Amino acid sequence: MLRDSFGRVATDLRVSLTDKCNLRCTYCMPPEGLDWLPSAQLLTADEIVRLVGVGVERLGITEVRYTGGEPLLRRELVDIVARTAALEPRPQISLTTNGIGLARLAGTLADAGLDRVNVSLDTLDAATFKRLAHRDRHADVIAGLAAADRAGLRPVKINAVLMRGVNEHEAVPLLRRSLEQGYELRFIEQMPLDAQHGWSREAMVTADEILGLLSEAFDLTPDDQEERGSAPAERFLVDGGPARVGVIGSVTRPFCGACDRVRLTADGQVRNCLFATEESDLKTALRAGATDEELAARWQAAVARKRAGHGIDDPSFLQPSRPMSAIGG
Repeated sequence: MLRDSFGRVATDLRVSLTDKCNLRCTYCMPPEGLDWLPSAQLLTADEIVRLVGVGVERLGITEVRYTGGEPLLRRELVDIVARTAALEPRPQISLTTNGIGLARLAGTLADAGLDRVNVSLDTLDAATFKRLAHRDRHADVIAGLAAADRAGLRPVKINAVLMRGVNEHEAVPLLRRSLEQGYELRFIEQMPLDAQHGWSREAMVTADEILGLLSEAFDLTPDDQEERGSAPAERFLVDGGPARVGVIGSVTRPFCGACDRVRLTADGQVRNCLFATEESDLKTALRAGATDEELAARWQAAVARKRAGHGIDDPSFLQPSRPMSAIGG
């Protein structure tokens, strides 16, 4: 197993397939984009599947989430999903995406073995979307959500980040629309993972504020805490249920004590936390001919060093040098 010194066991693997993205969301990167990783530094499809296989077959990984950047930009995505679905024991396979291109690929990905998707959508207004993402692609995201639902990639989950003075007034409309469409909405506190290092606590809409906004229009009842387990979202029944809404308070309501996630970057580095400042290199050993047993041992050693928490409230906290697009959510 991938056990750390605090007794936590990592069973949920997040794999970044690329650092590239076709949006420029203000809380992630500047309008001009970033210097992308050279292709030679990225794990190949064969390398990704091999490392995922080591995690699933030798180290107890039960869920694999493919992320980016934007994973739909990875040409081999369908093949990677299909080969992941063929692993024994078969893991749950999900995808975090901005939804652009999902309308075209949802059915193919479902046929390949993808189980469900998380789609980022911060606004119902096309003009606000263009201002936030610096791209006029709101309609594509809406079409992607509908295609995912038709393809059976359920529950279709929406990830929304609220920003003060920008879109916090959309909390209730976003939830109302999600309920109408049968999607599961999760609000996420804005995290200090932007490439510009411009995050500020004052600009962040907190979990408490989000719940306050929603409570003005809906009756929210905390869901069963035991059922939550290690899930990052606190879930609430909406108007008695069965519909639910989630709030991920990564900053003000950290859930580090129950964390079961480990991350693999697009260039083959193990990261124990989104906010980690250390990484452990698997790619170099992989390309030098390491056996699966040796790769598993390196991975176990990396997870054993996982810290107790992200430490955002510690005065010594330093924002990671890598932005979210290079880490993989």
